[in-house]
Amino acid sequence: MVSMADRLRELLLAPEEIARPDVAATRDAAVLVPLYLERGELHAVLTRRHAELRRHGGEISFPGGRQESDAEDLLDAALREAEEEIGLAREAVALVGGLTPVPTFVSGYVIYPFVALIEPSRPWLPSEHEVEAVLECSLAELAASRRRQRISRDGVSLTADAYAVGDELVWGATARIVGELLERVAPLLSR
Repeated sequence: MVSMADRLRELLLAPEEIARPDVAATRDAAVLVPLYLERGELHAVLTRRHAELRRHGGEISFPGGRQESDAEDLLDAALREAEEEIGLAREAVALVGGLTPVPTFVSGYVIYPFVALIEPSRPWLPSEHEVEAVLECSLAELAASRRRQRISRDGVSLTADAYAVGDELVWGATARIVGELLERVAPLLSR
């Protein structure tokens, strides 16, 4: 029998494929896209960033951030940030693949998404300085919530795909990551 991890590995990019720095940007960042299986359905874990953060305050994102040093690779940065932001220990993460790096338009980052499977129902320990809330949503619910929406932020206005997690709006780079994730794992959602 094929495991969910093996199915995801078949549908996602290999992590080493996304970590090649071939996307032009002024800054690199990495996120962890934590997924878990509950009652046969894939769920994602996201965060609402603290509203007072200087960059992307109040936005919905996956746990992640910049490399702390040149010695830290992008995957290590994603794992470290997930542990710092939501208390997800790297030992609890089974890396299953990656997604295409996504540039941000306003802040000049390229975000490298690494996808992992974790156990469901973890006790989250959100960082009081970075995370206002940890959000969980089934991928099927995310897919069903997709809509085109006009969004204005930091002097930039655009119409783009957006998703809902409860009353929260997922947009921007995170929505582009979610869009590719949903496209790649669609065969697992239609079961």
